[in-house]
Amino acid sequence: MKKFMSFALALCMAVSLAACGGATSSSAAASTAGSTAAGASGTASSTAAIKVGGIGPVTGGAAVYGIAVKNGMELAVADINAEGGIQFEIKFADDEHDAEKSVNAYNSLKDWGMQLLMGTVTSTPCVAVQAEAKADNMYLLTPSASSTSVISDAQGNFYGNSFQVCFTDPNQGVASADYIADNKIASKVGIIYDSSDVYSSGIYEKFVAEAKTKGLEVVAAEAFTADSKTDFSVQVQKMQSAGAELVFLPIYYTEASLILNTADQIGYKPMFFGCDGLDGLLGVDNFDTTLAEGVMLLTPFAADATDDATKDFVAKYEAAYGETPIQFAADAYDAMYIIKAACEKAGVTADMDMSAICDALKVAMTEISVDGLTGEGMTWSATGEVNKAPKAVKIVDGAYAAM
Repeated sequence: MKKFMSFALALCMAVSLAACGGATSSSAAASTAGSTAAGASGTASSTAAIKVGGIGPVTGGAAVYGIAVKNGMELAVADINAEGGIQFEIKFADDEHDAEKSVNAYNSLKDWGMQLLMGTVTSTPCVAVQAEAKADNMYLLTPSASSTSVISDAQGNFYGNSFQVCFTDPNQGVASADYIADNKIASKVGIIYDSSDVYSSGIYEKFVAEAKTKGLEVVAAEAFTADSKTDFSVQVQKMQSAGAELVFLPIYYTEASLILNTADQIGYKPMFFGCDGLDGLLGVDNFDTTLAEGVMLLTPFAADATDDATKDFVAKYEAAYGETPIQFAADAYDAMYIIKAACEKAGVTADMDMSAICDALKVAMTEISVDGLTGEGMTWSATGEVNKAPKAVKIVDGAYAAM
């Protein structure tokens, strides 16, 4: 990894251009029309930069995800550009976890000259943007949108232009049921899920099917919708009445914090288990993080891992942003290196248009293997789905610990 002081200077210059809540432009160092900085090295590069757009929520209820992705993207580009080979210029746009705003952000980035997209961050906006990207033949690599609708239509036909760094919802549901059963964590399971959200309902459906084959008893399953997620007393009381030893939460961290509060208020103390949507729980405003003690979740990244790459990334992230990175930051960091590997494999250059780049990367993605923070030997088939092994973490003493 590169020296931190050089990176910090470059990052400060990039962040000074940022405006929270709107489209923000960021590269490893300041750039002007017709020239591109060489990233953390601070040395001018004669290599033209490929323009990569990013979309996600940096304001609103899902901002923890988007900010982490934006930060991880910036760190990766600083490192990549400092290496002196292929160069990237990035611009990140806020969508507030809203599908319509995400499409508007996509169109704005196209006007900027985006040649490929690293995004979007969350599933519902990504599905909306994918429809535009498919029509434009724009390459799309999402770091964290896990719905199968991002990579295929309702009939299961794969789009071909879109790829994922994270696990798909079905894989998360199956892997969660397998982990709980194989490790004998609980036998009586309750589920609280968002029936109005493709991420949550997709994981729920596969979890229930896999639980049956693994001998787990689903004693209660309670849904909520996006317009009724402020009071979870009914759902939590039904979990308690049914005798659920473990409550599975295939939902996002904001709703999970409310459920944990409700359970505490009625004296219900089951185990709680979730997926990558729970990553961010410790950062919820005004949330008593002691209530999250013992919460388990499947995620491909654990910040306390002892390998050199993770330790270096965590140290750099904490120095730059003053907090420990969550999975979404690692996903985005990996995403930029995946894009780099695919571009190098395909011989992509900055003078190619977005459609030509997309056609080249469709092939290259099936031919590369990437060792990253979120998986070793990551590969992709033409379906767009990533192949890598899941990991589990547990919240211990207010931090994520590998299980």
